[in-house]
Amino acid sequence: MSFRDMFSLSPASRGEKQKLTPQQEEILDKIAKKVVHWKMSVPAILFLESVKPLNYIGSQMMAFFEPFVQTVFSWKDYEEFRKMMEERGTIELLLLRIEEFEAEAEKKEKEEKKRLKEERKRKGKRNLWQVLLGRE
Repeated sequence: MSFRDMFSLSPASRGEKQKLTPQQEEILDKIAKKVVHWKMSVPAILFLESVKPLNYIGSQMMAFFEPFVQTVFSWKDYEEFRKMMEERGTIELLLLRIEEFEAEAEKKEKEEKKRLKEERKRKGKRNLWQVLLGRE
C-alpha cells in the first residue's frame, strides 16, 4: 500500500462488505476470543475505536514489534493479521467479533449464575427439611 492509498476508502468504508479468507476469519476469531477470555473487551473496544483512523500506521508499527509478538502468535498468523490491519474495515470486523463473543460469554455467565442459584436454593430447602425432620 502506497502513501497515496493510505487515505483511500476501502470497500468496507464505502458501505461494501469486506471479504475475508477463512484463515483471516479464523485469526480475527482467535484474537477476539482471547480478548473476551482475558475480560479485556471494554478496554480493547475503546482502544480500537480510538485508533481506527490510524490503522495503516498501526499496521506498520506491527512490523516493528513483530519479534516480540511472535512469542504469542505464529509468524504466518501475525503476518496475515498485519496485512489485514492495512485495510480500514478490519478493525470494525474485529470489534464486531469481540462484541459477539462478549455477548455469548455474558449469556453463558448469566445462565451459570442462575443454575448455581437454583442449585443452592434446592440444597438449602433440602437441608432445612432434613433438619426439621431430625435426619441431620
